[in-house]
Amino acid sequence: MSDLIFSVFPNENFVDLGLYQSGKEQCSPAHSFGPAARTHFLFHYVLSGTGRLFADDSKGVTREYQIKSGQGFMLFPRQISTYIADQKLPWEYVWLEFDGLRTKEIIEIAGLSPDDPVYRAHAKDLGEQMKQEMLYIAEHGNASPFHLIGHLYLFIDYLSRSSASLRLSQEGRVRDFYIKEALTYIEQNFQNDISVEGIAEFCGLNRSYFGRIFKETVGKSPQEFLLNYRMVKAAELLKLTGFSIGDIANAVGYPNQLHFSRAFKNVYGISPREWRIRNRVKA
Repeated sequence: MSDLIFSVFPNENFVDLGLYQSGKEQCSPAHSFGPAARTHFLFHYVLSGTGRLFADDSKGVTREYQIKSGQGFMLFPRQISTYIADQKLPWEYVWLEFDGLRTKEIIEIAGLSPDDPVYRAHAKDLGEQMKQEMLYIAEHGNASPFHLIGHLYLFIDYLSRSSASLRLSQEGRVRDFYIKEALTYIEQNFQNDISVEGIAEFCGLNRSYFGRIFKETVGKSPQEFLLNYRMVKAAELLKLTGFSIGDIANAVGYPNQLHFSRAFKNVYGISPREWRIRNRVKA
């Protein structure tokens, strides 16, 4: 291997979309990676050369794909995959590892799935802009987290717009509307005593139907999303303010401090007090 650029993103709390790693590599002939399963979403874009991807589909069947310059491939969490550079024309690629509460929805809009992981740009100019954003992130690993997250959002925008089908189904558009309504409601009311039933009622949907389409779109149940959203907000307050644990519990919708502490420990593995000691920003 040669010409390797690799960066690990700092441990920051970005809820909707977060960056974990980035890099660019010119592979040697027949260089392979895997078999392995990832924890997050991992997208490769081939700058030159060619190679092969072996990846499990949604039924666990390993499928083979030939990937060439100007194409890309998405690896999904817990999906087993192997990819191999061509013997004569080994590929050079740039990659981003990312995740977040809305990532599954965005990738579905882009038309990518374990059954169809290969990226092909339907709009060449947008595909070129997507490539430039990936290169920028990979080559500026020392930039501030907020700066890189801004470019990650631009990458996601170009990815979805360059590869998505121009014709989304009516059901898909309606579903997208309801999920956006639910997410906005949670973001504006997480500090109040809200329930999944209340969110479904706000959207005008049956509770079981709402729970199903929410999990299919976001990748988490409404309960999981609400819990994680509240705990991330609580972590921000623990890190950046001097508020008491009880006040923070109230601020994120937990009038009972004991219940809050249990929920926080279930998510972060330690108590709110211990998390604050480890992560508190000092003035």
